[in-house]
Amino acid sequence: MPFNMVGTVEAVHIGCIAPLGPYATPSAFGKRAAADRVLVSKLGLAGDEQADLKVHGGPDKAVYAYPIENYPSWIAAFPANAHTLIAGGMGENLVTSGLDEHTVRIGDIHRIGSAILQVTQPRQPCFKLGLFHDAPKMVRHMTKTGLSGWYLRVLQAGEIGRGDRIELSEQAPLGWTVHRFALVTARKEIASEVLTEIAAMPGLAENWRLRAFRRLSE
Repeated sequence: MPFNMVGTVEAVHIGCIAPLGPYATPSAFGKRAAADRVLVSKLGLAGDEQADLKVHGGPDKAVYAYPIENYPSWIAAFPANAHTLIAGGMGENLVTSGLDEHTVRIGDIHRIGSAILQVTQPRQPCFKLGLFHDAPKMVRHMTKTGLSGWYLRVLQAGEIGRGDRIELSEQAPLGWTVHRFALVTARKEIASEVLTEIAAMPGLAENWRLRAFRRLSE
């Protein structure tokens, strides 16, 4: 099928592990905009690091994308943090425009630059989001609103740069948006039929598939 433009890469960010917060927690949350095009492979962008590989990085979370359109609502909720709530403020690799959690589906396949990537899951925020902004309540706000951004696995290595088109090459057949997935999986109780649907979701990150199977067996 022909490619359809659904968005644009406004910036590509990479980061190195550095101390974060009052206890110098190792983290690569703080990132800088890359001046040139960046190679992306199965484990992410060249030069981008992850401090805790148990919860960050890996093939299913190789690249993290976040819509620039979300930032105004964050500033409205946390006006004292307006100076840090700028592009890159969520620790994202790709700052995107033109698409968001309500339009992007789990399993969607995107062509970006010369790379092909697949949406695997929303972000589940950890305490480092609050540390970076010195605002612990941001963690709960992301979970509550579903303004999570999304992770991608790399199906075909390539180069990505600022201004690249984000083109939908294959839309996931099941139809769960990132926003729906984020809100449903944040619930304490999830119906067994919903867990069954999640477990069968094409393109879903393997850790989420295993979680769904575990909860079905409880």
